Amino acid sequence: ESRTFLDIAVIHGEEKNEGEEYSDDGRSSPPPQTSFPAQVFTFDYPGTVPSAVPKVKPSIRVVGDVKNRIAIIVDDMIDESRTFLDAARLLKAMGATQVHVMVTHGVMSGSCPEELEQAEEIDQIVVCNTVPVGDKLERCNKLKVIDVSIMIAEAIRRIHNGESMAHLYQNIRGDD
Repeated sequence: ESRTFLDIAVIHGEEKNEGEEYSDDGRSSPPPQTSFPAQVFTFDYPGTVPSAVPKVKPSIRVVGDVKNRIAIIVDDMIDESRTFLDAARLLKAMGATQVHVMVTHGVMSGSCPEELEQAEEIDQIVVCNTVPVGDKLERCNKLKVIDVSIMIAEAIRRIHNGESMAHLYQNIRGDD
């Protein structure tokens, strides 16, 4: 067995609160109720309904050295470009030679494809075909799409037939 030894740098944008453990991920939460009593909720607001408070994202920081290295940003979804552009700018400012973005779901709403295309800091965006790509390939030449339909179909077949899912992850070839 051979191993690939990689130096790694992590962009981290979320700080744990004092006393919060990394294992506090919800697994120790009580199980959900199986039946809920019928309830009617009424709300009496004097005037208008209060507006939602926008989500505030903490500042991002890089932990590790990216100087003279290729940086890969990995996330579950890209809908808007701002967070990815901020991260790419930070990585380039810290000396990364290239920045590649790899996400599972390439939603890319509104002008996101054009913003990513125009961004000099991002060299390539790779998404899976888990959501329709539509005209995004024409709007962003940096965009590459990986077809995962065969793997998803095989996973569904294996689950339906009660077979092991391990085969999907243990027997992956370079051309898969």
